[in-house]
Amino acid sequence: MAPVLSSALEIDVSQAQVSDDDIFAGHEGGKLSMTATRPIAQARDLSIAYTPGVAKVSRAIAEDETLARRYTWADRLVAVVSDGTAVLGLGDIGARASLPVMEGKSVLFKTFAGLDSIPLVLDTTDVDQVVETLVRLRPSFGAVNLEDVSAPRCFELEDRLKDALDCPVMHDDQHGTAIVVLAALRGANMVLDRSIADQRVVVSGAGAAGVACTRILQAAGVADITLLDSKGILHPDREGLTPIKAELAETTNNRGLTGGIAEALDGADVFLGLSSGHVDEDLLSRMAPDPIVFALSNPDPEVHPDVARRYSTVVATGRSDFPNQINNVLAFPGIFRGALDAGARAITENMKLAAAEAIVSVAADELAPDHIVPSPLDPRVAGEVAAAVAKAAESDGVATGPPEWEA
Repeated sequence: MAPVLSSALEIDVSQAQVSDDDIFAGHEGGKLSMTATRPIAQARDLSIAYTPGVAKVSRAIAEDETLARRYTWADRLVAVVSDGTAVLGLGDIGARASLPVMEGKSVLFKTFAGLDSIPLVLDTTDVDQVVETLVRLRPSFGAVNLEDVSAPRCFELEDRLKDALDCPVMHDDQHGTAIVVLAALRGANMVLDRSIADQRVVVSGAGAAGVACTRILQAAGVADITLLDSKGILHPDREGLTPIKAELAETTNNRGLTGGIAEALDGADVFLGLSSGHVDEDLLSRMAPDPIVFALSNPDPEVHPDVARRYSTVVATGRSDFPNQINNVLAFPGIFRGALDAGARAITENMKLAAAEAIVSVAADELAPDHIVPSPLDPRVAGEVAAAVAKAAESDGVATGPPEWEA
């Protein structure tokens, strides 16, 4: 089933005005429900869907576990998992308070990719316990979307789950953001007729998103990246770096810069803001002519878009009320749809790069300074991303293919 975008959603959300009452009413009772795929209207239906008929299916799966892929929903079900430690811009608010966000994520999976998903919020921050929980639940789902897990624990948790589970696992705050950022940067360079490989990129923020963005930009051929955390530029001689930051300090900052954001931005071509910091206007004036500015902090960008446009033709934010919103919904529904369509055992770097290329390709004929990626509501995106991801999974040898009955 191809993902279909409801025509009711084809509106300019940036112009929608909502009150607190509207918001709470929209969440009352939760945003999800389960719908049966087979009607039960008579005794025969009941005997097929449940006892005694269901016993035949259970016996068959007991004899051949691969049949669960055909006769249950688990293979097409995404578990949206969080411990509530890094929710939106709210921080560590706990599992229960994170549940509305995870429900919302499940709504997006269904709306944009036609995938069922289930929110699982875990009342623990212990990585061992989270891994054990999901390993024990593995027969119930086909993929894991990690969400709103704080850094640096999120890196260990994702790596551990990739090793422990034989199914796609992706931390969306890392890789969903990185994929859309790469797509947007490619779109910006197409508009400006520049090469991404030749640019000096400054990444402000070395948390989950900053680390993933740095890595995917490196994989895409960007050689000159300067990465900063709250204490300044990462470099090998800095003391007190976490293992992840120490690793990145060795592969970034090939100019050997030290100091802070002022030193990093001097002559830079691209600013990528993924922190809650603030960038003074005078620092933009010290960048290369007509730089690309992605100020993605929410709700307050590192530099206001109106200020950035005094120096930059292409400006992006994470907000829906300005052009060029960098929104993860452009990536994750299609990525998981493509991975599950291909029967992928994992989500590889090439699958992520393919997703970014697919996103920008959708907007290729419409690119403009205020339109470097498609709208999050563009109904073409998820299908194009899914197809590209499935093809990359096959190329990388992680695809097992759809069951014969789906082929």
